Amino acid sequence: MAGASGRVALLMRPGPFTVDVTASGVLRFSPVIDLAGLPVPASLGPYSTYVAWVATPVMDPVLRLGEVRNGRTQLPAIALDKFIILVTAEPSATVTSPTGRFVLRGASPSTRLQPADLMQFTIGATREPAPESHPMGHLQAMPSAPSDSARWTTVPMPPNLPMLPAEMTLRPKVAPYLPRTSYATPRARPRELVRLKTGDTLRLRAGLVRRTFKDQTLTMYAFNDQYPGPLLDVPQGAEITVDLTNALDRPTTVHWHGVRLDNRFDGMPDLTQKPVPPGGHFTYHLRFPDAGIYWYHPHVREDVQQELGLYGNILVRSPRPDYFSPAHREEILMLDDLLLNDDGLVPFGDDVATHALMGRFGNVLLVNGEPRYSLSVKKGEVVRFYLTNVSNTRTFNLSFSGARMKVVAGDVGNFEREAWVESVVIAPAERYVIHVKFDSAGEVPMLNRVQLLDHLFGKFYYETDTLGIVRVAAERTERNLEASFASLREDSATKRDVERYRSHFGREPDKSLILAVETKDLPFFTQQIMRMDSIYFTPIEWTGTMPGMNWASTGREVRWVVRDAATGKENMDIDWSFRRGDVVKLRIVNERQSLHGMQHPIHIHGQRFLVLAVNDVPTTNHAWKDTVLVPVGFTVDLLVDLSNPGHWMLHCHIAEHLTSMMMMGFTVQ
Repeated sequence: MAGASGRVALLMRPGPFTVDVTASGVLRFSPVIDLAGLPVPASLGPYSTYVAWVATPVMDPVLRLGEVRNGRTQLPAIALDKFIILVTAEPSATVTSPTGRFVLRGASPSTRLQPADLMQFTIGATREPAPESHPMGHLQAMPSAPSDSARWTTVPMPPNLPMLPAEMTLRPKVAPYLPRTSYATPRARPRELVRLKTGDTLRLRAGLVRRTFKDQTLTMYAFNDQYPGPLLDVPQGAEITVDLTNALDRPTTVHWHGVRLDNRFDGMPDLTQKPVPPGGHFTYHLRFPDAGIYWYHPHVREDVQQELGLYGNILVRSPRPDYFSPAHREEILMLDDLLLNDDGLVPFGDDVATHALMGRFGNVLLVNGEPRYSLSVKKGEVVRFYLTNVSNTRTFNLSFSGARMKVVAGDVGNFEREAWVESVVIAPAERYVIHVKFDSAGEVPMLNRVQLLDHLFGKFYYETDTLGIVRVAAERTERNLEASFASLREDSATKRDVERYRSHFGREPDKSLILAVETKDLPFFTQQIMRMDSIYFTPIEWTGTMPGMNWASTGREVRWVVRDAATGKENMDIDWSFRRGDVVKLRIVNERQSLHGMQHPIHIHGQRFLVLAVNDVPTTNHAWKDTVLVPVGFTVDLLVDLSNPGHWMLHCHIAEHLTSMMMMGFTVQ
């Protein structure tokens, strides 16, 4: 209608995660509509008000959002893939379907998706002319590799997704690497619980092990021959020693993720220590000032060493007996995935990472190193799950079908108050503590349900993976925790701690970072697909839907960028300096205009922070964290408590992005 205009901001509701999705994986938006120029409804006919509606592009269904007027109106949440918003003039505010005059219409960004020019791609029009020396243009000559080392075969393709011939010909332009197999290599065994107290020493050995998946014996890495590594149980405030021996074929270190320890023991190669060579030793002295769930992993070629199994959990227990609300039992779970093809492990890049665009998504999902988790409980039991995502790139959307669930803690401690959730969105390196109550006898699947994007046909579809099964016996548990589970407990200690920083919440950011990507020398096919892909980005790329293109991208062609918005400096050229005790408000902007936008789990070493706002929507329930998921096109504001002196790192925890230079340093004097 002439003279009328409107704008809808698709915001995220405040919550424990930086992105809001349903348990089935649908993004949920909290729309705010701004309208101007609407005339008096009666001037258009027998109408008394205006009503907003949301519909799929085919107008089925059409759902009522509510009455609107000139100015700003908060509308109910929307959970649809592609949708349009309509404003109609209506005779009554109580109408349940649009009957009056249509005055405004707008479409969600996802409706920009359109099928690609399939004929062009199918006939190979996107392929470079093949050089005489190589009849297939994309199959670049590979650096030579020893005859007994790995060789490139293929990368698994996702089921039910069309793949173009040009993508199937791509190969990484780097020599492949896999650990060499030896019959003397021990078989991996399940992790052991190691209880430690002040003054104790843990001897940790990084070495080779054999594991079996799908009747294939693989050579992998492990700490102390365990997969995952030993589970360390320590009291808050403890100080221990860890003596590391490197029995691998490559240098390594150990980073104690999230622990506010002495800088010289942070495990950063060439920053806090020299890499430990094969056969070498290093002694770490660790202190644990904060209760919570932490983990340890290498900081040398994480894309290889972490993927091959070098990781373990640390549970730091609070002396407070009421630190958590009651639960019948605890389960400590490490979530991972593994990339296998018919020949076994898909090899890694020998001297540079493959999968540099999107990260190495696996096709076998693991819980505590195994593809099928199992737990038996009694009816009515409340289970406390400590969750850690140790995958290279995958963000999980975890739920227990039919069971009630609440989140109680994040990376570095409790939330101000417990919160009901229908699923847990957990990015690489993040941790969450949840309580789940199993009320009904039978089998309860532990699910990862996510949204996928078919880039060629411009449509969404969904994927469900069963990570494990909780078997609930008909016998009811003797200890009834219904009352405590049903209440959302506040943690007074966390609230008091957060309150000390509340005066900083409303000020302007002290520092700003922009997250972006640069590419060069990518295959012509990949460039064309990425240009088509940039029409619309999902905020989270939940799984790899262009695996060949991603596999063939290496750190030589892809450079991920952390940029100081004030100076333009990038990555390790950034030289921020602070003083101990500074409280810094940091704004992180994940650039939407990149050729291929990706979410980034940003980790800050040695410090803790609060998430203050997501896309200018304030957080209403805080917990201390060390890693935050920044979706594509999002702005996230953090308040960083710089209490730990030293030279530290900030980086993306997608392993292939880190290996492709997405990191910066800062100093706390």
